[in-house]
Amino acid sequence: MRTALTVIFIIASIILIILILMQEGKEAGLGSLTGTADMGTYWSKNKGRSRQGALIRATTVFTIIFFVAAAILCSRFI
Repeated sequence: MRTALTVIFIIASIILIILILMQEGKEAGLGSLTGTADMGTYWSKNKGRSRQGALIRATTVFTIIFFVAAAILCSRFI
């Protein structure tokens, strides 16, 4: 059981690193100074259906898997 959980932990950590590196930066550029950055554009309305939205959802899932596996590995139940 501990070996399988360790393998899951290592795989989740590698996938999490890859997913984070694949995401775009959060800098808004010069448009944020005037308040015109992503004000109702197509991109801002459809972020959840884009590649970036899928990366964010996958990152959330693998982060949860990572922390649950870490908590179980550190507990004394195994």
